[in-house]
Amino acid sequence: MKIVEQLALFLHNKPGTLVAVLDALGEAKINIYGLSVSDATDHAVVRLVVSDTRRALHIFEAHGTLTIESEVLMIENENKPGMLSRIAKILAEKKINIEYAYLASQPTAKKGLLIMRVSDARKALRLLKAAPAA
Repeated sequence: MKIVEQLALFLHNKPGTLVAVLDALGEAKINIYGLSVSDATDHAVVRLVVSDTRRALHIFEAHGTLTIESEVLMIENENKPGMLSRIAKILAEKKINIEYAYLASQPTAKKGLLIMRVSDARKALRLLKAAPAA
């Protein structure tokens, strides 16, 4: 569990635009740990947590892609019922808002990866690290 930088890219919402981003990261040997795509009428917001945020940011800026950095929590969690609820309760009790989150795991995997943007990442990290194991 740690705080990491996430990149949010604002792209045209049309076929092939995401491919260009993914190809550029692949060519630079930058691995993607987390990805979320949200669509709007005329654009898409692509949120990425990658292995080399600085290099990825330079690639996107060189291509003129509007990119915003933000701190998010990256949490490897147990893949079992109630784990996300447990995390959300710990944060809610201390008035830390979950602004958005995305996660994934295979049904048979022991662990999953949760990316979460919260109102106070440093406080949330302290609270979650201090919480007793489930």
